Amino acid sequence: MDVTYINPFIRATVETFKTMLNLDLATGTPMLKKDARHSYDISGVIGLSGEAQGIISISFPKVMALKIVSTLLGEEIKIVGSELTDGIGELANIIAGNTKQYLTQFKLSISLPNVVVGSGHRIEVQTGVPTIIVPLKSSLGEFAMEVALKTR
Repeated sequence: MDVTYINPFIRATVETFKTMLNLDLATGTPMLKKDARHSYDISGVIGLSGEAQGIISISFPKVMALKIVSTLLGEEIKIVGSELTDGIGELANIIAGNTKQYLTQFKLSISLPNVVVGSGHRIEVQTGVPTIIVPLKSSLGEFAMEVALKTR
């Protein structure tokens, strides 16, 4: 994967958090992910297809996910349930949709969001497709975005 393709995902994530949540993000150094295990509790995952295939996921600690969805909904969410998973899925969907405008050369289509809940969960990608993890930080805490993209 050409690492220059990561920048549109980072840009879309930063813009989405600023617009939707009024949060500024600090971006850490992107790195190659070594295994499929997550250190976070909840992940929104979107499949990408077209002239490039892969996934984007955004993963949060539970407490941060609850704060983010509470902000999105304008009311406090205290438990992991359908409101939380729907909110995280929608956030991942918005980020993936916003990324498409920066990667028009791939004519990307995005899947419906999937949300994975549980400490230490795994997100597997197609064999041979590297995953780049981007650490992110906001005033609500630290989280990560991951991109695995195979281009033709």
